[in-house]
Amino acid sequence: MSHFTRRSRIFITCNKRLSSFLKMEVEALGYTVKDVLSTGLFMEGTLADCIRLNLNLRTASQVMYSLKRFACFDPDGLYKAAREVDWEKVIPADGYFSVSSNVYHETIRTDMFANVRIKDAIVDVLREKTGKRPDSGPLLDNTVIYLFWKNDQAELFIDSSGETLAKHGYRKIPGKAPMLEALAAANLLATNWNRESPMINPMCGSGTLAIEAALLATSRMPGLLRNNYAFMHIHGYDHTLYEKEMALLRAKVREVPGLKIYASDISADAINVSKINAGMAGVENYIEYFQGDFAEAPFPEEGGGIVIINPEYGERLGEEAELEETYKRIGDFMKKRCRGYTGYVFTGNLELAKKIGLKASRRIEFFNGKIDCRLLEYELYSGTKRTSV
Repeated sequence: MSHFTRRSRIFITCNKRLSSFLKMEVEALGYTVKDVLSTGLFMEGTLADCIRLNLNLRTASQVMYSLKRFACFDPDGLYKAAREVDWEKVIPADGYFSVSSNVYHETIRTDMFANVRIKDAIVDVLREKTGKRPDSGPLLDNTVIYLFWKNDQAELFIDSSGETLAKHGYRKIPGKAPMLEALAAANLLATNWNRESPMINPMCGSGTLAIEAALLATSRMPGLLRNNYAFMHIHGYDHTLYEKEMALLRAKVREVPGLKIYASDISADAINVSKINAGMAGVENYIEYFQGDFAEAPFPEEGGGIVIINPEYGERLGEEAELEETYKRIGDFMKKRCRGYTGYVFTGNLELAKKIGLKASRRIEFFNGKIDCRLLEYELYSGTKRTSV
């Protein structure tokens, strides 16, 4: 039976603290989530389901299809178990494959050694059964096999994604300290934005939040912006499955008359980069740009939408003191110009956030890389009382 029709465990990974948003996305596609972890979730399905998941998920990193679970006590046991997989039904004999892993076992000092043992097993099986030896290496643009081995339990997966899904493909010029696309999407999913009212994005940088907002509002899925996945290089892959899902994605796109996203930045270079990235994403017509101080940026002041800002955190010595005035100005800007909106500030520095001077109604936990962050929500009623965070 082909893996494209055979049901198995599927593990969908994500960055830490994004799993609740990933669960929401997976369930919206009609799937049942079996278990949720801090960095992903489990469900059941086929490799055909993996195609759909890869094309539709905004907050995921990898979509893994389980081939084999087994007890494993040492590298020799790993090799032996890997040889029991029918690799000729997974990897084209004249193809290219790579192996990645996460290994937590006392017999393994480096994941690379475990990867080599898996590669050896795959090559030996294919040589014996087909008389051919596939090429292998570090690239993730063909067939990808993933090993997870912790304590005495191991599992081999087909990584159906290859290159990470967390990057959505439009950001050809990243800009300075850009927010990962999956993280930006999760931030927006955490807000109360109705996807039709104005979205204000001061300090837009390379435009990730503004672009993700436009993609979300118009139901443009990440699969529309990418044309190569690891599942395309699995034995038995039928391109018509992919074309069918792509047709569904194109039909899902909606236009939102009157939708306006207002992005501003003091840097002319940042504005230019953001415009280029928005053009790559196909949403440039929904975003209005202003180059200058955020407090002077034009936008509708009748409210009803959201204001979301991702200021610097002050990670290096001396920067925090310089940023205190910026955070104070963000508070003044929200209080004076954003009445009727809901305000959001994404920051990895809660001490600086106190300088905003407004009481947060919600604090949503995120990580940006290894930095512990919060998305702070502010209800900006007329005459909002100033207080500490």
